[in-house]
Amino acid sequence: MAVEYCLFHPQGGGQPADRGWVDGHEIVPARDHDAGLVVARSAGDLPLPDFTVGQSVEVRIDLAARRTYAALHTAGHPIEAAGRAQGWTHAANTHFPGQARIEFTAARPDPRLDTPEGREEATEALRTYVAKAIAEDAPVTWEYDAEGRRIVHLAGLHSAPCGGTHVRSLGDLADIVLPTLKVKKGRIRVSYSAVHRDFP
Repeated sequence: MAVEYCLFHPQGGGQPADRGWVDGHEIVPARDHDAGLVVARSAGDLPLPDFTVGQSVEVRIDLAARRTYAALHTAGHPIEAAGRAQGWTHAANTHFPGQARIEFTAARPDPRLDTPEGREEATEALRTYVAKAIAEDAPVTWEYDAEGRRIVHLAGLHSAPCGGTHVRSLGDLADIVLPTLKVKKGRIRVSYSAVHRDFP
C-alpha cells in the first residue's frame, strides 16, 4: 500500500519509525526511495489485505511512541544550537531512545575538554543554554526551501534541514538531562534524554 500523504513517519532523520495499524493490521512505515512515497508494510508474517483506491480505513498511530520520538528529536535542536554557541560544528546525531546524542567537532582546541572539571563546565554551559530556550518556549515551525529541503526553525534560535517529527514548541519538552559530555576520537559527544510534557 503506497500513499501520497502518509500519517506514519518512517525511520529516518535519526529517529525510529512510527508504530501503527491500518484496519487493525500492525504496519511498519518505510520510505520507497524510487517512488518517493512512504509505504506501509506488514509488521508480521501475514501480508496486508488488498486495499482499493477510495476505500475508507481506520488508521492508528502509537501516540506514546510518537510523542517520545518527537520529544527526543526536538530536544536535539536546542542542544545543537548550544554546541554551536560554544564554537563547535555539528558532526552527527541520533535520537533513538536510550541512545540520543549530538556529536560535534571543534575547529580550535577547547582547553575545557582536557579535564573532567572542564568537561563538566562545558556541559553546564550547554544545560544553561537549553534550559533558557525551553523556558522561552520557542515555537517549532518548518518550511521548504528553494531546493525542496524541509527546514525546521526554533524561532530565532536555530534552523536546520530536518525530516523528523517535532513538538509544537520547546515548552512541550520536559526532563531534559545532559550527562557530562565525553570526547571520543576527536568528537565531542553530548548524550541526552528528554520526554514530552503531558498535554493539558
